Amino acid sequence: MQETQKTPKDRHSMPEQPAEVRRSNFLEVPLGYTEEMAQAEASRCIQCKIPKCMEGCPVAVPIPRFIRAIAQGQFAEGIRIIWEKNGLPAVCGRVCPQEIQCEGQCVLGKKGKPVAIGNLERFLADWERAHGDGSLPAKQPPTGKRVAVVGSGPSGLTVAGDLVLKGHAVTLFEAFHKPGGVLIYGIPEFRLPKAIVESEVNTLEKLGVEIVCNTVVGRAVDVSELLDEGYDAVFVGVGAGLPRFLNVPGENLIGVYSANEYLTRANLMKAYDPLYDTPLVPGKNVVVVGGGNVAMDSARTALRMGAESVKIVYRRSRDEMPARVEESHHAEQEGVEFLLLSNPLRFDGNNEGRLTSVTCEKMTLGEPDASGRRRPVPLADADFTMDCDLAIIAVGSGANPLLTSSEPEIKLNRRGNIEADSATGKTFMRGVWAGGDIVTGAATVILAMGAGRKAADSIHDYLMRGW
Repeated sequence: MQETQKTPKDRHSMPEQPAEVRRSNFLEVPLGYTEEMAQAEASRCIQCKIPKCMEGCPVAVPIPRFIRAIAQGQFAEGIRIIWEKNGLPAVCGRVCPQEIQCEGQCVLGKKGKPVAIGNLERFLADWERAHGDGSLPAKQPPTGKRVAVVGSGPSGLTVAGDLVLKGHAVTLFEAFHKPGGVLIYGIPEFRLPKAIVESEVNTLEKLGVEIVCNTVVGRAVDVSELLDEGYDAVFVGVGAGLPRFLNVPGENLIGVYSANEYLTRANLMKAYDPLYDTPLVPGKNVVVVGGGNVAMDSARTALRMGAESVKIVYRRSRDEMPARVEESHHAEQEGVEFLLLSNPLRFDGNNEGRLTSVTCEKMTLGEPDASGRRRPVPLADADFTMDCDLAIIAVGSGANPLLTSSEPEIKLNRRGNIEADSATGKTFMRGVWAGGDIVTGAATVILAMGAGRKAADSIHDYLMRGW
C-alpha cells in the first residue's frame, strides 16, 4: 500500500440535533453531510491497492470507487457504483454497524480515525433522492419465471430487487399493512425515517415488483400452495419477530411490553403522533431490560413519548454491551441512565394489575459463557427495588413458527430457525430458499442483505438451469 497524497487526520463528524432538543421530537438525529463536508471526508481515503474495507462489507460494495467519485464531485456516478452491490444505501448508511465491518477494517483506523464510510454512503443516497433524475437500473428481458418472496425486510427486499432486474416476475408478500419489515416496525423514525424506506420500496414497484400486504404466509396461504399456484421458487425472509421474555413473576402486568410490541406500536402504528389513536402506556418511570440496539431504541422512544425517567437495566458491564457505541452514546446524551450489572427478579403491581415497581439483583462477572462473554453471577443480599410504571423487555427474539409449522419439509434447527445452506440459502424443501434472521437469528441489516444476495444468485441459477 502506498499513500499517494498527504491526507488530513481529522475525521469529519456529522452534524446532529442537540440532545436537549432531539429528546423531545422524532426527527432524525444526524443531519447529514453537506457536499463540501462529504468531499473533504472522502479525500481522507488513501485508495489502498488491497482495500480491507471491502473485506469487511457483507455485500462487497466497491467502497474505494464510490469514495473516489465523491472526492471528485461525481455524486451521480458514486451512487451508481454503490447500486452495483447494494440496493438500500440510504438504509445501510444509517443503521449498519460500520465500526465492526467496513470502517473496522480501514487502514487509517490503525493510527487514527477510519474514513466515515457509512456517512459517505448515506450522503450519496440522500443526494440522489434530492437531486437524481429518477432513472432506474436496466432490466434483463423477461424470463417467464415467477418468484414469491415472503417477508419485506432487508433480505426480502434484496432478493426482490436482484431477481426483478434479472428478468423474473416477483411478488413480495408482507404480513403487515406496510412493506419494509423490521425497517418499518422495529427501527424508530429518529434513526431511520420511514420516508426513506418507502422510497426504496417505491423503486422496487417501479421496477415491476408486485407487493401484496396483509397476507400471512403460513396462515392465509402456505409455501407449498404458492408453488402449486405457479410460482417457480419461493424465498422466505420473515425475520425473527417472536419476542423473548425473562420468565420472572409479574411479566403479565399491564405496563410490561416486549420491545417488539412497544416499537411496533410506536413506529408502524405511530403511537407518538396524536393523529393516530394507537394505545400505548406512556410511562413516567420507565425501565428497559437489555443492552442491544433494540434496548437503546426502546429507551430513546420512551423519552420522546414523555417519560420523566428512563433506565437501562443490563446484567453485564459496558464492555459486554452489544449495542453500537453510537447508539448507547446518543441514549446517554439524551438522559437515559444505565444500571449495569443488574438483573430483574420480579415485577410488582397494584390491585388493578398495573405495574408499579421492579426488583433487581446486583451482579458480578464470572468466567466466560458459551457466547464468549463473562457470565453474570448474582451478588448475595444486594437486591434493590425501584418505581416503574412501564417496562420494556429487549432481551432478544426468536423465529416465529407461523410459517414453518405449516411446512414439515422445511427443516429447523434446535432454536427453531430454518436450516439453509450458508452459501446459497437453499432449504431442504425443493424450490424454497431462506435467508436473514429466520436463518441466523437476530443479526444486522447488511448481513440479512448479504444472505438475500446469495439466495437471489442461487434462485436465478435454479430458474435458468434447475436444482
